[in-house]
Amino acid sequence: MSTTASSDTSLKKGRLGVLGIVFFVVAASAPLVGMTGAVPVAIVAGNGAAAAGTYVLVGLILLLFSVGYARMSHSVTNAGAFFAYVGKGLGKTAGVGSAFASLVGYVTIQLAIYGFFGGLLALQAGILPWWAWSILGWIVVTGLSLLSVDVGAKVLGTLMVLELLSLIITAAAIFIKGGPEGIDFAASFSPANIFAGGFSGGAGIAIAFAFASFIGFEATAIYGEESKDPKRTVPRATYWAIGIITALFGFVSFAMVTGLGASKVIDGVVAAAGDNLENPAAVLFNLAGSYVGAWLPEIMGWLVVSSLFAGLLAFQNAASRYFFALGRGGVLPASLGKTNKAGAPQNGVVLTSAIALIVIVLFALLGLDGIGNLFFWMSAVTAVAIIFVEILVSLAIVAFFRKNGGANLWQGTISPILALVGLVIGEYLLMSRFNLLGGLAPSPEESGTAWALTPLGWVLVLSPFIAAVIGAIVATTSKSNKALTEDILS
Repeated sequence: MSTTASSDTSLKKGRLGVLGIVFFVVAASAPLVGMTGAVPVAIVAGNGAAAAGTYVLVGLILLLFSVGYARMSHSVTNAGAFFAYVGKGLGKTAGVGSAFASLVGYVTIQLAIYGFFGGLLALQAGILPWWAWSILGWIVVTGLSLLSVDVGAKVLGTLMVLELLSLIITAAAIFIKGGPEGIDFAASFSPANIFAGGFSGGAGIAIAFAFASFIGFEATAIYGEESKDPKRTVPRATYWAIGIITALFGFVSFAMVTGLGASKVIDGVVAAAGDNLENPAAVLFNLAGSYVGAWLPEIMGWLVVSSLFAGLLAFQNAASRYFFALGRGGVLPASLGKTNKAGAPQNGVVLTSAIALIVIVLFALLGLDGIGNLFFWMSAVTAVAIIFVEILVSLAIVAFFRKNGGANLWQGTISPILALVGLVIGEYLLMSRFNLLGGLAPSPEESGTAWALTPLGWVLVLSPFIAAVIGAIVATTSKSNKALTEDILS
């Protein structure tokens, strides 16, 4: 950030500690939603009982990424995080291109959650259609986002603790009772089972879903300017966030496998969720009811809603801070780089909310479904966008430390290169299985075929890359790039 920034172009400093940032990031990963939505699909369409080990594998890849990412935070403290990192390492043009791709990721994940939030409430509470519930949630999220960021952290913290407790209680009860076949570590964690079916088959599908479930952990650095001690807080929050998400997904998904029995876990998931997995949440809810008591699934049904709300608030904050950083940097209108009296990026919040409202209304007018269309389409785009930018960040970390020093061989070269390899494989799997993630195959028979997409599917899967090209062009041709240069490259 430029040292000449005025007070109304700076985020409120010293408002967040490690715990507050971790709350935002873990809430953004919406673990209860992942357990009820992604894990059952990863089991059936992917590698069965080894889906639990797949989540741990992906978590380890992202821990490798976090080594260089956390070390880079000592040199970059910017609300744009990813684009500032890429700009520092690969130059302004690449940085702005990555910023536009990141915006696609954060805007689409918020849209996806609005669709799931509204659709779930329409099913559970009725009364209103999905889009009306989404708009009610939109009103509350927008209001909270305009308050100081620590208010949002307190809200997220309360919701997240309840969510995590429900998952831990269920998993602990299953392990205590042992399940129908006992606890089988090899079925879930042996490399042979994790990679069964190969990258083009079951293992690849499970890895793609696992990568999609981790979206949001990278937001730790976005809150660097608002943290109490960025050089210490951001690295610690990054490691804690990835560690918690990895442990949680690995622990609970392994418990789900144990509760159903490793050898018949696929049949158990299908029996609970339906032949087409139309109700994947029933898998975890049934296990909670059987091993804990009928009262827990009732609570968990509403905690899924609160988990979605927490994710909405987290990604609203992330997207608005990206708009803020781009406005302050001279890429987007300068008005976006202003904060209100509470220290929140007011105009970034307003723009993020405006985009969400327009899309919700558009989908409603077209008669599209909140979950079947808005959620699945947008969440698939998010996964592709964020992994793409993480690839650029890994390259930028290597380039930055080679030019400037400040990191040892492990931090500046080995770990980011290892992460880069894993991320490139993950991106390929996400894109090649985009039809399965987004439900955009030309026909039901082609839903499991790699690279089989409708025209709309191709537009969506390529949108992050198109946005990156547009961003690079804007950076190259913009006349107002003095502040941008200072903000990213100083």
